[in-house]
Amino acid sequence: MKSVFCLAVVFSLPVCTLAQAPPPGPSSEIAPARSQIDAALFYQVLLGELNVQGGEPGAGFSLLLDAARKTNDSALYQRAVDVALESRAGDAALQAAKAWRQAQPTSREARRINLQILIALNRTGEIGELLAAEIAAVPLKDRPLAILVIPRSFLRISDRQLAALVVEKALEPHLNHPGTSAAAWVTIGRMRLLANNQEGALEAARKTQEIDPREEGAARIAVEVMGPTQPLAEAIVLKYLASEPKPEPEVRMALVRALINAHRATDALKQTQQLVAEQPAYAPAWLALGLLQQDNRKDSAEASLKRYLELAATYNDEAGRRGRTEALLVLAQIAEQRQDFAGASQWLDRIENQEDRSVQTRRASLLARQGHLDQARELIRAWPTGTPADTRLKLLAEVQLLRESRQLETAFALLGTAIEQQPGEVDLLYDQALIAEKLGKFETMERLLRQLIAAKPDYHHAYNALGYSLAERGVRLEEARQLIQKAIEFAPDDPMIRDSLGWVEFRSGNNAEALHLLQSAFKARPDAEIAAHLGEVLWTMGEREQAGSIWREGLLLSPENETLLNTLKRLRATP
Repeated sequence: MKSVFCLAVVFSLPVCTLAQAPPPGPSSEIAPARSQIDAALFYQVLLGELNVQGGEPGAGFSLLLDAARKTNDSALYQRAVDVALESRAGDAALQAAKAWRQAQPTSREARRINLQILIALNRTGEIGELLAAEIAAVPLKDRPLAILVIPRSFLRISDRQLAALVVEKALEPHLNHPGTSAAAWVTIGRMRLLANNQEGALEAARKTQEIDPREEGAARIAVEVMGPTQPLAEAIVLKYLASEPKPEPEVRMALVRALINAHRATDALKQTQQLVAEQPAYAPAWLALGLLQQDNRKDSAEASLKRYLELAATYNDEAGRRGRTEALLVLAQIAEQRQDFAGASQWLDRIENQEDRSVQTRRASLLARQGHLDQARELIRAWPTGTPADTRLKLLAEVQLLRESRQLETAFALLGTAIEQQPGEVDLLYDQALIAEKLGKFETMERLLRQLIAAKPDYHHAYNALGYSLAERGVRLEEARQLIQKAIEFAPDDPMIRDSLGWVEFRSGNNAEALHLLQSAFKARPDAEIAAHLGEVLWTMGEREQAGSIWREGLLLSPENETLLNTLKRLRATP
């Protein structure tokens, strides 16, 4: 096991010693055995150490390296390397490591240190031969693990494309060996991911799965690559999850996170439900399930989050504390939405860190909903502001509180003051523009959005917001279409922008095209606002039953969605 341990050390600890070396001390002073040294060399080693201790590491390094060459002693070579690393002299450390390897060409330790320093110095082009030799020196039974830990050492490398090529070349002899081929392809896939080569990473994952369908590494690579442009990635993940015996839950949990990030809440919910069925004691799945259920399945969400709290009660790490806080916050929000303000407060009381901004925000919301808006604002304004980020967070929390309390004029004015103080904050301009629209100040909204576009031409939300506003009012529809198409150029996979384009087509009388766009948007992201638009198109086309079905689904997703409720009222529809 010693050989695989050595390689694991190399690749799990990528020579941070250049930046964080331990201080020299008696325990790090190494001298060769007495039998290898005469009085003169003993004095030379002692003088070298005295120089190091006296603040002259360069002189000490030279004396120690010279002594190592004279004695061919591994401990002295190691000490010379350590002195150079402690003084952050990377080139000197490499000089000592190369001298050591030249003197002892069969030494695993000399090769390991040499390789480690080359990686730390970003000398990627020089590591191929050493890496290949180090892998070959590991016993076959330990070699897959040694190969799998390789990517860890390259996380800080600057030329990741070159690193991926070098590692792939070093692994060539192991790609066709039955004991190492799967591990080699996983490592190649991870290196390609580091180099931002998603196509290549996915190809490596596919080859891995052909060799070993049970190899978890293939699924983990695929889940990182998942997206609209890589449809085969999800198939690799699902094939792994369907294998027997049932795999560990972390991969399905990673799939859930990827689906949430892709705004595929329905698919994420199905995967989470399957996960809790397969692994009922796996706490993170219950937390994810509760969070996915909170908008339209409040009773189920409450039960799921309570189950999570039972399972995670003994988790004392940071992730456990963060998860409990998140669960308790959602439980408090559910209670608040039911007008159970005392119950909401009790959930908040159970949170360990009462100074957490999320806790304070929830308490402020509770006060506002009970008619104590001024007190709620004071609670937020009392937050400390040590950094500009703190100041901005406090402002946004107060604005959100005012929006929820329908105090839109006050929120608009507050943002205006903040913009005067921070004119470069484009997000504040965007928020003020949206409030201006709610207030019916359409000219102001357009001025703010065009100001934002001029300051940040790739801010796609501004194009979309302005285009949608024009379409919603049925004015300048061709200009609205152009604005939204510009937004699509920057965010081609955003379902909400597709919804805006569908709404423009509907307002322009192109019902068939509108239906196509809105169905596509709703499939990608089930959302109450998209449901409102899609249902209206179906209703207009005479498909009343289908419209009702879509609207009912939208109400389940968000029963208080303003756009959907206004649509139903305007059309006098009862889904």
